Amino acid sequence: MTQLFFDDVTPGDELPELTVTVDETQMFFFSAATYNGHRIHYDKDWARGKEGYDDILVQGPLQAALLARAITDWIGGRGRLVDYSVQNRGVAFPGQPLTFGGTVTGKRVDAGRGLVDLDIAGRRESDILMPGTATVELPRRLGDS
Repeated sequence: MTQLFFDDVTPGDELPELTVTVDETQMFFFSAATYNGHRIHYDKDWARGKEGYDDILVQGPLQAALLARAITDWIGGRGRLVDYSVQNRGVAFPGQPLTFGGTVTGKRVDAGRGLVDLDIAGRRESDILMPGTATVELPRRLGDS
């Protein structure tokens, strides 16, 4: 993987999309790792009968982590995620392809740091499930320390 540099980014650039189909095993391990025992993420009868959903729900924090992964994959090893904010506005079910990505909305140099602002989102087809914003720091070609 090549390193992305501040100098090479332009507002309007699209991040490469990350598409993931979350399965029930991944959800189980994520719930275990985060100590999330809510039945809506593993008990289909509960999700359907008590909560009124068609199936168990993919955890919002798992979707947020996948969106952060799309960003950190894009910025490379010398990049840094400095600000990250998302809202969980829709539900996802296991087995559905989810797509994570974003668009560069601006860039600036602040105290010598190359900062890039992003509009980001997690989607199921055309439905935005998780909109947000992020700022990343990217190394600069000139003056990079």
